[in-house]
Amino acid sequence: MKNYKLIGLTGPTGAGKSAAARFFRDSGYEVIYADFLAREILNNPLVIQSLKANFGDDIIMNNKLNRGLLAERAFKSNDTKKLLDSITHPFISLEFFDELKRISKTGAQRILFDASQLFESGADVICDCVISVTAPKEVRLNRIKERDGLTDEQADERISVQLADEYFRDNCDFVIENNGDLSSLKQAVSKIKKALEVRFGSD
Repeated sequence: MKNYKLIGLTGPTGAGKSAAARFFRDSGYEVIYADFLAREILNNPLVIQSLKANFGDDIIMNNKLNRGLLAERAFKSNDTKKLLDSITHPFISLEFFDELKRISKTGAQRILFDASQLFESGADVICDCVISVTAPKEVRLNRIKERDGLTDEQADERISVQLADEYFRDNCDFVIENNGDLSSLKQAVSKIKKALEVRFGSD
């Protein structure tokens, strides 16, 4: 029987999920970052070979993945996004379970899985609780344009192939509406942390 609680943290791009994860980490939670695991699997020749076969040999230049070009092609439609997921999710899952096993051996009581693709990968089914961070579309568009240097069209493409806000509201235990500043987000995280202590008991 496991001696920890696994908390899923998800939400659409630009909503502020990563900032929320930092607040959870700062309050004592161990955090597994899906984005980090995704970067790790790009060292796997099988993943690289499959990506090249499906998205073009030119996504690799000078033995380095052109992440921008891959994203441009993968986020063109729901079909290409699903294709990318079908290639990467199995490998990310293997890395995730290795990391979860490692952290659980340290005696950690609360482990947060920061994963934008939590539902798409099926990882939500192993979580004891799922939290989502959402924000209005226009806010998210502006954030990812500034963060990733995208055009309006590219930013809209990224958002259009993701789950709708309603999905997160209907399928998560807690929803953070991140419409304010970082101080407001930190307060929201603190409230949820207290609610989790009530639900699962304090450490």
